[in-house]
Amino acid sequence: MLSYLVMSNLRAATAVAPALWGTTYLVTTELLPPDRPLLAGTLRALPAGLLLVAIVRALPRGTWWWRAAVLGTLNIGLFFALLFVAAYRLPGGVAAVLGALGPFVVAGLAFALLGQRPGGRVLAAAGVGLAGVALLVLRSATALDPIGLAAAAGGMVSMSLGTVLGRRWGVPDGFAERRTALLALTGWQLTVGGLLLAPAALMVEGLPAGLSLANAGGFAYLSLVGTAGAYFLWFRGVTALPPAQVTLLGLLSPVVAAALGWLALGQSLSPGQLAGAAAVLAAVLLGSVPRPAAPRPLPPVGLSANPAGGRGCPST
Repeated sequence: MLSYLVMSNLRAATAVAPALWGTTYLVTTELLPPDRPLLAGTLRALPAGLLLVAIVRALPRGTWWWRAAVLGTLNIGLFFALLFVAAYRLPGGVAAVLGALGPFVVAGLAFALLGQRPGGRVLAAAGVGLAGVALLVLRSATALDPIGLAAAAGGMVSMSLGTVLGRRWGVPDGFAERRTALLALTGWQLTVGGLLLAPAALMVEGLPAGLSLANAGGFAYLSLVGTAGAYFLWFRGVTALPPAQVTLLGLLSPVVAAALGWLALGQSLSPGQLAGAAAVLAAVLLGSVPRPAAPRPLPPVGLSANPAGGRGCPST
């Protein structure tokens, strides 16, 4: 029972991360400077990464240098660039919901790289999520930009691979507490990703003439809450939970994004899109709620249980 509760709490905490990411699209379109996706990714990742590294005061050792580089590229550098391109070119609900295809990609990668065969319940949940994606995207009255769609799909594949590799490699050794190791791992990845994005932002977009108070507030929120806090919770789940189940939690992001688009921006949601959101939530519950431990089988009729492990005596 204790293990069941611990895993349930871990799933709930991990689910907070994609819920926070669902706010990215509203913040990007309403508070950040327009047409600067690389700058947005850089200022979201690099300050958060440097802050976490300064807190733990630890650098990678041995194989964790190249592992941190790979994970930072997949989960942060490449993913953030594609994420913000999609955010600028697509409505928030459409851009975020494409990430719901991730469970299928993660299931295939987990089988290929980890030898983990996805269970029927997880695949069924992914199918329900895919149905929700179709309802949310294909029924949208807004024109869908091909570049934005390609960027959203590419970001989903990049983070899916990063999720599976993160599960395979776990957390670095040499730390007194697992929490400190997770903070270090999160900081390393954010720093690597930010350093990759920074030169690209300077070469492609250049520096803005200035930042308004709203711009600064948007960047501060995304860096501290939507990145440092959210990724710490996410990587904690990635290193402890089955990859396919973790990715199913990511389905919460498009639901939050679509809800915020409706509440704050007046974006319309058709009955089909509402049904899609309900399907997404059902998929999260179907694939992410752990099963209680199976009860121990009873001894055969006519035999009594023997605590010593020998054969039972016939009952009288």
